[in-house]
Amino acid sequence: MARSARIAAAPISWGVIEVPDWGVQLDRERVLAEMASLGIAATEFGPEGFLPDAPAERASALAAFGLSAVGGFFPVVLHRDGQDPLPAVERELEAYAAAGASTLVLSAVTGDAGYDGEVELSDAEWATLLANLDRALVAAEAAGVVATLHPHLGTVVETPEAVERVLAGSRIGLCLDTGHYTLGGGDPVAFVRRHARRIVHAHMKDVSLAVAARVRAGEIDYREGVRQGMYRPLGSGDARIGEIVAALQDAGYGGWYVLEQDTVIEGEADAAAALEHARRSAAHLREALGERGGAPA
Repeated sequence: MARSARIAAAPISWGVIEVPDWGVQLDRERVLAEMASLGIAATEFGPEGFLPDAPAERASALAAFGLSAVGGFFPVVLHRDGQDPLPAVERELEAYAAAGASTLVLSAVTGDAGYDGEVELSDAEWATLLANLDRALVAAEAAGVVATLHPHLGTVVETPEAVERVLAGSRIGLCLDTGHYTLGGGDPVAFVRRHARRIVHAHMKDVSLAVAARVRAGEIDYREGVRQGMYRPLGSGDARIGEIVAALQDAGYGGWYVLEQDTVIEGEADAAAALEHARRSAAHLREALGERGGAPA
């Protein structure tokens, strides 16, 4: 299959995640081979341990499947005074140059495991968060990497109001996650039209708002929401994927579209379903981008 020049994947679409006790963690060779079989050109790194730690070995592991490196999702505590995130960020960046990766996707986590916590930041914590975002941006620039912030359910930046505060108080660009921004109560299409120049990376998710409402109400936790189908193959949920892609294209967005849909794998049936969902999502995204089975001319 011809490869798309702009569609990438992420290991979480195959259930590979940093959260303890999430589910079966499929082996690297299977995940990368299945990505390549879908005509995907590149992937995010995934959680620590999924790829080799040594930068050259990490690049080689991807190259063995014809994949290039996009960068990766990096959860880090950014709002606590006295807890400097820069050493961890700089260590992560060391792997980027060797692998040819270009994008660091920061997630401002609460400090608790998983994505069920909720933290209301004080003004002082907001000031620390915003300062650390700009420090991370400078460190990434020094390494030739673009740093972005990923608003995410269950982190300290999840609502549209929090996102606007980041945009007003920091220079960092945004990773627009179509699912999480929708789940946080936002309208991704309107966001793209307002803030296209700040969007430097895109995670593509479709969502079931009905399942998400149960998560937000506390009836089920985040993992159970994922297991029950909170994230849907692109085009089959409530996130208006076609309109979002059209708005990004109209705005001149030139970055990656990353298939990044949280999945829980509990057995082989789930693993097979994950591959089929990724296949359907890739096909839908190609159609939305105007591709016909491969890279655009």
